[in-house]
Amino acid sequence: MTGGLIALAAALVAATVLGLALRRRAGKFRAGPGVRAGQPSPAEEGDAARSTAGTRPDVLTEADLGGPLGQRATLVQFSTAFCAPCRPTRQILGQVADMVDGVTHLEVDAAERLDLVRRLRINSTPTVLVLDPHGAVVKRAAGLPRKADVIAALGSVIEPPAHGVAAAAAGE
Repeated sequence: MTGGLIALAAALVAATVLGLALRRRAGKFRAGPGVRAGQPSPAEEGDAARSTAGTRPDVLTEADLGGPLGQRATLVQFSTAFCAPCRPTRQILGQVADMVDGVTHLEVDAAERLDLVRRLRINSTPTVLVLDPHGAVVKRAAGLPRKADVIAALGSVIEPPAHGVAAAAAGE
């Protein structure tokens, strides 16, 4: 009897720790599959990213997504019909895309695009991908992201306007 209670208590503690760890990670952006620590991101690679776009599984095209890529970045949301956090995610991404020039928000029905789900290793919905202008996955988050985290993830992809850099260099 005592051994069973100890095993039950240990299982509850393990499940609680695992649940808290998963909850803490939900909605947090991390580097995309093609980006490793210490290596340039696809956005920084420039011509190299464009030349390998057809051979890299982490580069998405307009044909893959069913819509145009953003000029500066694209927010891609994988959703399903019965996903409760997908609606607020859609609202957050739409608001951010409306706030930032050159950013597009596209939503993909995961049930209809199982080929992309497998290719990109999407394990849950919502999953949000941040793409550079060439369609390379630079950041990803599973779960409901915070608006500030979406903006920060975009900041790692979007280059500042050229006139701002020139003005700063001129000392204005």
